[in-house]
This record gives sequence, C-alpha cells and structure tokens, in this order.
Amino acid sequence: MPSSDDLRARLRSIDGRGYGAYKDLKGRWDGRRVSLCLDRIQGDPFAAPSKARLLVQGHGLPEDLASTRVRRAALCDALLDAFAEAVEALPRVGGSGKSGRVLVDAGGAEILERTGCALEGDVLELRFRVGLPAKGRRVLGRAASQLLCELLPRASERVRWEHVDQAAVREHVELAEDHALLQAELEARGLVAFVRDGSILPRESGVSPHPLPGAVPFESPPSLRVTLPTKHHGEVTGMGLPEGVTVITGGGFHGKTTLLEALEAGVYPHVAGDGREWVVTRSSAVKVRSEDGRSIAGVDLRPFVRDLPGGRDTAAFSTPDASGSTSLAAAILEALEVGASALLLDEDTCATNLLVADPRMRELVKKEPLTPLVAHVRALHEVHGVSTLLVTGASSEYLAVADRVLLLEDCVPREVTEEARALAGAKPAAGEPLALTPRTIQPRSIDSRRGRRERVRGRGLRELELGEERVDLGALDQLADPSQVRAIGPILLALRKHAEGATLREALEATMAEVEARGLFALDPSPDLALPRPFEVAAALNRLRSLRTG
Repeated sequence: MPSSDDLRARLRSIDGRGYGAYKDLKGRWDGRRVSLCLDRIQGDPFAAPSKARLLVQGHGLPEDLASTRVRRAALCDALLDAFAEAVEALPRVGGSGKSGRVLVDAGGAEILERTGCALEGDVLELRFRVGLPAKGRRVLGRAASQLLCELLPRASERVRWEHVDQAAVREHVELAEDHALLQAELEARGLVAFVRDGSILPRESGVSPHPLPGAVPFESPPSLRVTLPTKHHGEVTGMGLPEGVTVITGGGFHGKTTLLEALEAGVYPHVAGDGREWVVTRSSAVKVRSEDGRSIAGVDLRPFVRDLPGGRDTAAFSTPDASGSTSLAAAILEALEVGASALLLDEDTCATNLLVADPRMRELVKKEPLTPLVAHVRALHEVHGVSTLLVTGASSEYLAVADRVLLLEDCVPREVTEEARALAGAKPAAGEPLALTPRTIQPRSIDSRRGRRERVRGRGLRELELGEERVDLGALDQLADPSQVRAIGPILLALRKHAEGATLREALEATMAEVEARGLFALDPSPDLALPRPFEVAAALNRLRSLRTG
C-alpha cells in the first residue's frame, strides 16, 4: 500500500503540471496514525470538489458511545462538529475560489444521522470534499502536499478521545438518546408532543436557528403539566399534549406560530444550548400546508373534493397546477397514506376554504365541492387514530370540535377548553371514516436522466434537481438541513426497485429499511448526506411532475 510519504513525493513531482495529473492520485495512502483515501478526483479546478476520507486509527472513543444506532449517529454528529472547527482553524493554502477549500458537513442545531463520519471498530472515517489546489489549471503540488499530508491529518487529531471535549460529546449523545426515549414514552402515554418548562422557543430571527436572547421561557399550563422519565437527565416536567384535536389560539405576535414551529422541529433531537433540546414530538407528526401551483398525481381527493363542475372525477385526481385548497387536501391525504399519526397546521399557511366553511357562505353558495377539514377532524382521531394540532386566530368552528384549546398571551399558554366549549357548544359526533385509497406508482416515472447523463442534486434546503425536473420543496417545513435534500434524490432512485407491484407506502417502507440496513453511504458514497424522514421523501416524490400512478 503506498504511504503518505509516497503521496508527498508524487505531489512534488506533478507540481506545475496540468490539472489532469491529479487523476493518478485516486486511492489510499497510508500514514502511521491517519490514512488518506482520495475516492473521486475532480476533473478540473472549477468542478465539484473531490471526495476524500481520513481513516483515523486508534481514536480511543469509548465503545458505549456507539452502542446503539441513535448513540452512534449522535457521536458522529459531535465529531463532525469538532473536525469542522479544526478544519476552519487551518491556514488556507492553494489559491482562491474552490482551490484548497475543505468542506465538512457538520450540520446545525439538529442532531442527524450523517454520512460525513463513520465508526468501524478501531477506525474512524472522516469524509469530506476538498478542492485540490491549483493556479489556473495548473497543479499546486506543494500546496496540495501541505494540505493533504500535514494540515488535514493534524485537524483529524482533534477528534481523538484524548483531544475532544469529552463532557460535551457525552452530553450530545445523551441528549439524542433521551429524545428518542421520550418519543417512545409519548406514544406509550397517549401524548403527541412534550415541551419542557424553561425551554426557549423563539428564534433570534426568521432566518436564524439561534435562540432569541431575553425570550420568555416556556411555562406549561397546570392542567397539561406532566413529568416524564429520562435515562440521563432525571425527570423532566413540562406540557404534554394529548392525542386528539388541539387548537392553539391567541392574538397576533403572542407566540402561536412560534410554539407550532418548535413542535414541528421537535421530531429531531437538538444540540445543547439550542433552547429546544426538550421539545419532543412524535416522529410521525407531519406539518401540512397549502401550496399553489404544485403537481398532484392520482390522489383520491373525495374526502375533501367531489362533484366538480363538468362531472370531473376526483377519485384519482391529477393536476400540474393545484390550487391552495386542492394542494392542502392532497398534502393531508398524502401524509395519511404513508402513516402520519398527527397533522400540524397553521391557518396562516392553509387555504381557509379547506379549513372551515362559513355558515353564511354555505347558505349563499349551494354548489360547493369542498368538504372542509373541520368536518373530518373528529373522525381522523376517533376512527383513524390521527391527531390534529391547529394554530388559528380566526376559525372559531374548531372550538366545537377540539378536545382542548390553548390560549397564548405574551407567549405563555393557558388552557381555556371549558371557556371555548361554553362559546361553541357540544362536540359533534365523529362522523364517517375517511376513504383513504392507497396508490401504486410507476417506477419509470422517477426519471433521473438528463440527456445521456443522470442528474441528481440537492439545491439548498428547498429544491431537488432530478433529471429534467427541479422539484420545489419549499412547503416541506420539517426539512431541517440541505444534506437531507441531497439524500432524498438517491433514496428516490432506490425506491424504484421496490415500487413494482407495491403500494407507495410499502415501497417507501422497504426503501427506508434498506437505507437503515446498508446505510446512506452505501446508497450514495457522498460525504454530505443526512438521513431524511420517510415523510419528506414521500412528499418530494409526490411533487415530481413526472410521477405517474397506477
């Protein structure tokens, strides 16, 4: 096996040559404590950076920190943070632009399973992208030698157990494990979500993940206060939201949407200091909203939409340009199709005519094809076991169907269920079950070809490029990281082989089971992927304009 000394010599020998000389460096170069693998070499200095790995031998990490999948993912997330900080502190070599840049996918406030780090026994793999140093289209061999053979191995030393902040790494792992245990506890106790007293829910700004300095700490209403056990942090006390229909209301700017945003993010564990470490939501809770202009493929909309003008059938409804109400109906039914146990909605982002039907307008408009959600929420819970959490400041019809009503004043919640019932009257009966029709999909309609090449690429947090299509993911509020978007593409391609003769849900479950068994890196050897939930994978699939069902 060639050594790191061989790599130094090779880099010096190609100094000043054309950029293509880097191609011969692909492979593994062994060092005494750290080995370097160059897995893909970029074709020119302006192309996507090269893929590389550092293999750290004898890292000394305690085995108990990686004893379960949850713990291992959190440990690797913490180590990526440490490696990214070490890389950021390195002196820049190799010119400007992409040259000499090292890209480590360390993530943000959410603790996610990532491909950037892996543990295999006594070897720790750190995976990243690197722009091989160049001046114009000429190799900067000496700069590359310094970067690859000295600086990056030096940065990798920061992830050895003797050098990391051991208490912080353990806290990272234990927070993730307690979050997973609390999610299981929620289901056992018939709760949808939990918010610990003292949590800081507001963010610094609409585009900042950081907690707002001086924000009012969360305080649970006494009637909803519960105490739950954790493995590492003793008992935690806060608000437990039971299954059923919950209405969250209050005046503008009093914290309704802030609470809902914390709950939708609570499907993931968060790092210490985020303020939402102890906001825990069931993993199968799905935020839905309206989305003008999205495509819909073969969804049975009859629970919400029927008797269209011209006799158009809605049993397998397709359109390339959905309205706000139709897109919301589809989003609800698509989430139920793949197993959502709770729906999260904010009336600010939902078509009002699919939420409620104003009594006066019902008198005036006799031919209305829409059945609003308010007519179904009782059946969703009592028949289908699906809870609903709705933020509303104007739709009073939900007061009559709610199991509980929370009023936020100055960001402090108070349960006002009895007052709401006095205003709204008795709850109606559950009504008929919703007709939920499973779909099958045509595998060939998931097409990644762009001319003679395949094109699968995530573009930030809100767009997926798949073949000829750019799929708008802007309405998927529970996507937490661009690395999840990058992972959705290869997962959709893997789903094709499971789709033949299966329902969409069966194909999705088989695909995610494959990902769990093999790992994301086996599916796509990229160093900057993070595991998305199956609900966001299905939502991206449903927004493919090429998708065909049946």
